[in-house]
Amino acid sequence: MMKRHLKKLTLTLLLAGFQLAAVWAQCPMCRTAVESNLKNGGTEGAGLNTGIMYLLLAPYLIVAVLGYMWYKNRKEVS
Repeated sequence: MMKRHLKKLTLTLLLAGFQLAAVWAQCPMCRTAVESNLKNGGTEGAGLNTGIMYLLLAPYLIVAVLGYMWYKNRKEVS
């Protein structure tokens, strides 16, 4: 029983790590544009990673809420 929970936890942490790595991996064109903007004294690219995190959070939050609601309703029926 404990092994099963450990497997699930490990898989969840691994998937979360991959998602976070994808957030900081910008496409080369975006990275070049942001670096060029910052070198020229601009501030447009300063919050790019924060913006990516914000946009990435919404779908995962929706899925998490729906999953939690499904889990709670399934528990009540059993």
